[in-house]
Amino acid sequence: MVHVLSLWFLCAALSGAGLVNAIGTSGTRSDFARWGYPRWWGILTGGLEISAAALIAFPASRSFGLVLATVIIAAAIVTVLRHRDMQHLPPLSVFVSLIALGAISS
Repeated sequence: MVHVLSLWFLCAALSGAGLVNAIGTSGTRSDFARWGYPRWWGILTGGLEISAAALIAFPASRSFGLVLATVIIAAAIVTVLRHRDMQHLPPLSVFVSLIALGAISS
């Protein structure tokens, strides 16, 4: 039961983060600009996050979705650490935990 709930929470969290990144709130846009990414990077990131959520939702593509989510979150962690923007680490650690739980129990 915990496995199923963690996967659905991961899907919801990735979808929400993807929407925020794709829509590009002012805070999100300023973060990406401060980190040196082009203006379209948020749209790409959001699309990849939503795609990962969709892949995780279906058992046949779950492994690929978990790998994609891992790559996305790893890139985010590297970016945050490189720019010493540590206030973004707590939400990223939640994603890491959910991905790990999903991968272990899949």
